[in-house]
Amino acid sequence: MPAPFLTAEWRSLAMLNYVVDPGLLAPMVPRGTELDSFDGRTYMSLVGFRFERTRVRGIWIPLHSDFDEVNLRFYVRRRVAGEIRRGVVFIREVVPRWAIAAVARAVYGERYVALPMRHRIAGPVSEGGRTTVEYGWRVDGRWAEIHLECEGKPVRPGAGSLEEFIAEHYWGYAAQANGGAIEYRVEHEPWRVWRAASVQFVGDCASLYGTELAAYLKTAPDSALLAEGSAVVVHGGETVVSFE
Repeated sequence: MPAPFLTAEWRSLAMLNYVVDPGLLAPMVPRGTELDSFDGRTYMSLVGFRFERTRVRGIWIPLHSDFDEVNLRFYVRRRVAGEIRRGVVFIREVVPRWAIAAVARAVYGERYVALPMRHRIAGPVSEGGRTTVEYGWRVDGRWAEIHLECEGKPVRPGAGSLEEFIAEHYWGYAAQANGGAIEYRVEHEPWRVWRAASVQFVGDCASLYGTELAAYLKTAPDSALLAEGSAVVVHGGETVVSFE
């Protein structure tokens, strides 16, 4: 397994989850993987969160340590010698700095883009009470925004629950320009989560995600949660399928 490429903390992960037509995602499934589902439903998630204390190859980079990310993702699995690896595929990832986007595109072939971003986190977060989390990104001259509120204390998702399916993935998969695919491992402790008391997405992201997928974001999500987050380790990628 390659040495860690990145270490960081992922915090305050707002996850808006939509049941989608699997036919829309099928063309984006990396070779060597297959679409995953929960109770026969295929999910796509819009996720906003904080990167904190980020280091690349152990190096702290000034002005690139703490930042926001918003990504649109779906879920796949890969069978390896009897093991099922449940993973994530990113449709598009938004960060506020072009250098971050450029490195991620170069190393993993991920579809990163740099746009102006902002966030607001208010409340006790893990101690109980009411917490408000907002993530915004400016696309085509207008702000798109996730707004999520939750109450109480976070809990570990129940085994076999939708919350566990959404929050607990430890592999990433990325299709490559040559038609192949890479796999990378993500390490973190299981996250505690809240179910959202209220949630809203506003904005038009058709230019980022395409008209058909962006249309889902204009509807109420089928579920929404806030994950507390933790320290993470992202390993370098390994080729799953190569056509070089």
